[in-house]
Amino acid sequence: MTVYLGRDRQRTAQHLTATHIKVSELTQKIQGRGHKLYMDNFFSSPDLFNDLATKQIYCCGTVRPNRKGMPHDLGPQKMRQQWGDIQVWTRGDLTTILWRDKCDVHILKNTHDPPAEGNFCDNNGKAIKPQIANCGGLYHHMGYVDEGDRMANSYSINRRTWKWTKKLFFHLFDLAILNSYILFSSLGGGVRKFHIEIFRTP
Repeated sequence: MTVYLGRDRQRTAQHLTATHIKVSELTQKIQGRGHKLYMDNFFSSPDLFNDLATKQIYCCGTVRPNRKGMPHDLGPQKMRQQWGDIQVWTRGDLTTILWRDKCDVHILKNTHDPPAEGNFCDNNGKAIKPQIANCGGLYHHMGYVDEGDRMANSYSINRRTWKWTKKLFFHLFDLAILNSYILFSSLGGGVRKFHIEIFRTP
């Protein structure tokens, strides 16, 4: 991991965003191995995906529609989607997917074949997830991060009034507790009981 401390003006002047630089730094050790990287919309962009693809790192993630290089007709004012609609744009190896569930979901990827366009709903009228977002796809892999955040924050030591450096220290402490809980979860008991056992004085 690396701690984001704000924009590096010298490096962003080279037409690279701060998030692009950070992801590139974090993935240096896996270049050339054909790994697949899943990320959320804070990091993902067409430029980053294309850059990582040249290093044999293939990406998939939600994306903000106003990112540089995204299709111009992707905005909510131009696309009138119905529940279950799937729209697809491709450029080279990159695929952009707009899927309408309860809200518009924008996905950018270069890891899977593009899904079919059209309206896909089940017999109850609920939107059917495209394969990329279903089990084995984006949400399945991103779910590990979301579940880890939820469990780490359930009994967090952090307090809002603390300075950010102190918050960071105790956030890492929470993650260490979570990792140890996962390793020893086969012994039984929940997260709360595990926390109590850790801090109980002999």
